[in-house]
Amino acid sequence: MKILLIGASGTIGSAVAKELEQRHEVLRIGRSSGDYQVDISDSASIRRLFEQTGRFDALVCAAGNVTFAPLDEMNAEHFALGLSDKLMGQVNLLLIGREFINDGGSFTFTSGILNRDPIRSGASASLVNGALDAFVKAAAIELPRGLRVNSISPNVLVEAMPAYAPYFRGFKPVPAADVALAYAKSVEGMQTGQTYQVG
Repeated sequence: MKILLIGASGTIGSAVAKELEQRHEVLRIGRSSGDYQVDISDSASIRRLFEQTGRFDALVCAAGNVTFAPLDEMNAEHFALGLSDKLMGQVNLLLIGREFINDGGSFTFTSGILNRDPIRSGASASLVNGALDAFVKAAAIELPRGLRVNSISPNVLVEAMPAYAPYFRGFKPVPAADVALAYAKSVEGMQTGQTYQVG
């Protein structure tokens, strides 16, 4: 399969690349690095990406920004980052990407644990993750041509704990390699409309 991997240089993206490159052609895509570049918050940038890569069999997005800040310090602009980048960025990857994906292809997006198990300063992430998982469930019943869409909802990563431990006390972190297996299940399996929870 020809797989587009957005966020390939990140902790999750690197693990996903390592898993999928054993069996498939993986194009590594980042905001400023990789084989191709894209800003997922910009629809024109997304379209340019697909025009450059051509037709593909699967798309994985392990990218997306949100604001982490105490709720009493946040305003609409703080929430707008997550809504335009992590949420609508991934939604637009499907809306535009469906023109370029081959029949029977799949989209795999990334949400996260915080809509199920919230933390202080994580309201924006909780909002975006919940909306994304709901979109996946709804979009799956309308996609034509045998297309599939799933989301991966990982716990905090072992590799991220040096930076995020103060926010995730009591959480049991999961290794990125374990999270990567959920992406492989989504890409190489047959299920659709699912949110794979890891950890």
